[in-house]
Amino acid sequence: SGTALAPDRTRSLLQATVPLGLGLLVLAGFLVLAGFPVMPAVNALWRGAFGSWYAFSSAALVHATPLIILGLAFTLGSKAGAINVGIEGQFAAGAIAATWVGLHLGALPAMVAIPIVLAAGLLGGAVWITAPVILRIKFGITEVISTLLLNFVGYAAVSYAVTGPLQESGRTYPQSDAIAASARLPQLSHGSRLHLGFVLALVTAALLSVLLRRTTWGFRLRAVGAGPRAAALTGRVSLTKVAGAALLWSGALAGLGGAVEVSGVSYALFQNLSPGYGFTAIAVALLGRERPMLVLVAGMLFGALEAGAGAMQ
Repeated sequence: SGTALAPDRTRSLLQATVPLGLGLLVLAGFLVLAGFPVMPAVNALWRGAFGSWYAFSSAALVHATPLIILGLAFTLGSKAGAINVGIEGQFAAGAIAATWVGLHLGALPAMVAIPIVLAAGLLGGAVWITAPVILRIKFGITEVISTLLLNFVGYAAVSYAVTGPLQESGRTYPQSDAIAASARLPQLSHGSRLHLGFVLALVTAALLSVLLRRTTWGFRLRAVGAGPRAAALTGRVSLTKVAGAALLWSGALAGLGGAVEVSGVSYALFQNLSPGYGFTAIAVALLGRERPMLVLVAGMLFGALEAGAGAMQ
C-alpha cells in the first residue's frame, strides 16, 4: 500500500509546487516589464509575510482569518451543491448586526458581550441569505443569481448604516462609533494584532471537517452534492431541505466573518470594510479543494500573499 501511495503523494506535491513556481515566474515577468528589480521585490514579499513573528502574526494571519472563515462558508454550501456567491453581502450583514449590538454592550463583561456579538453576526448572515433560500426552495431560482445580486444590496446597506442610523456621534465621517471595549476580541499575544478570531477560524475548520466526514448530517450533505438524483431516489433525502440548510449555515458563517472583522480588527463599521474578502474566499475554497483543513492552509497562504503584497508596495 505504501508503494501505491507514493505516486499519489508525488502527484499531489507536483500539483502544489508547479503552479507556485509558475506563479513566481509570472510575477517576475511582470516586475521586469514594469521596470522593477525582481529579487528585491520578491524579498520584500517574503519579509512582509514571514520576515518576523510580528509580520506573520499581525499581517499574514490577521488577513487570513476572514478568508478562512468565508472560505469555509463557501465550502459548506458547495458540499451540498449550493453555490453561494453572495458571501460579500452576508459578510456585510454580519458586520452591521455585530456593530449595532456591540455599541450597546458596554455594561456587560467580555465573556458575555463577545458571544453576543458573534451570535449577532451569525444571525445577520443567516437572515441575509434567507431570501435566496426561499427563492430556490419555492420557485427553483438558482442561488447563484440571487446571492450575487444581494452583494450590491449589502454594499448599499453598509453605506446607508454609516451615513444614517449607525453614523458616529459627531456626524462627520461615514463610519460608526467604536464598539464597546468588552465586545472586542482579545489579542492573542502582547505586541501583536493577532486576535481570538484566528483561533475561532481554526476551531471552525476542525469542527466542520469532523461534521462533514464523521456524521450522518455530513454524509447526507456530501451525498446531495455528489449525486442529488441518487440521494433522492436511493437515500430518500430531501434535496431542497438539505441544500437550503447548507445555504443558511453558509450565510451564517459568512456573517460570522463580518462579526470577527468588526470585533477583532476595525472595532467599527465603515464603507469598504471588506476589500473583496468574499470573492477571494471562493478562490481559497477551490484551492483547498473544498476540504476544511486544506481551506485553512489555503487561507493562510492567501493571507501571506496579502501581507507580502503590502510590503512590496
